[in-house]
Amino acid sequence: MNSMIQFIPLELIHILIGLVAILAFIGVNGLALVYVERKVAGFIQRRPGPYEVGPWGILQTLADAVKLMGKQLFSPSGDRLLFWVAPMLAFAPLPLLFMAIPVGKNLVAFDANLGLILILAFSGLNVLALCLAGWGSYNKWSLLGAVRSVSQAVAYEIPMLLAVLAVTLMTGTLQLSAIVDAQGAWPWQWHWLTQPAGFIIYLICALAETNRAPFDLPEAESELTAGFHTEYSGMGFGLFFLAEYSSMVVVSSVCTILFLGGWKGPGPEILGFIWFFAKVYGLVLLMMWVRWTFPRVRFDQLLNISWRWLIPLSLFNLLYVAAVVKI
Repeated sequence: MNSMIQFIPLELIHILIGLVAILAFIGVNGLALVYVERKVAGFIQRRPGPYEVGPWGILQTLADAVKLMGKQLFSPSGDRLLFWVAPMLAFAPLPLLFMAIPVGKNLVAFDANLGLILILAFSGLNVLALCLAGWGSYNKWSLLGAVRSVSQAVAYEIPMLLAVLAVTLMTGTLQLSAIVDAQGAWPWQWHWLTQPAGFIIYLICALAETNRAPFDLPEAESELTAGFHTEYSGMGFGLFFLAEYSSMVVVSSVCTILFLGGWKGPGPEILGFIWFFAKVYGLVLLMMWVRWTFPRVRFDQLLNISWRWLIPLSLFNLLYVAAVVKI
């Protein structure tokens, strides 16, 4: 047995350990953020939030998870294969996305040279999952939600990519750890100050890409019942839920790396992972605050924000950065 272990590459062992840790983190993160969002919503809208199950209601999300796992899985009369592939496709890329994110100095499961491209490429599979869910549900509301998700993703991926490209032009690399190394430990040394337009554009696009209010048009309950996941019950719905909250952490992590110095902060580097998660969950709380403060936009307003404002601004920002770097 020991001889077999000796032949396993050390890098592969590192990746496997990181994968197990990431899967555990995804589950715990989902439970925690559901509870936090309920409490944030209660605070903003003067409601108590959960308080009955466990101290301060902290076991409510665990009870909900057990309930979801015990619910009957229902298949509509549409394409059952596409219907059940969709939630698995929404969840499957998440471990790979987290593996490329450096949470501290040398704390990354897979430090790829093209880590930023890897995250941007595989995060796009979520749109395909929503499309398959709407098509396989054999439900007009679900289909409308899927169509909205595709058009929304196409519109907002363009300014997001242009904002990201401006940072890569400044740093000259697509490696996430190298982008962090290009920034200092203090807030005035981070890219949010040299790239304020890109930072704001990225935040707006992150809300749209994760289907968060006020851009939650694919699942607008006032218009489409529940949109693309109307027909899902049990863990079919649960996987979409986990994917949404995990995607919030992914886009916040990328924003932290690109604009907020990553794991860097005042103090020793050994505390870097604390700084990283503090910044990430600060952005997640910002997304929750926006959701429970602003009303949902109309679909024409959603597209106008991107095509008429964000894309021209991001193009101008990219050209400005290119000119400065060239000079």
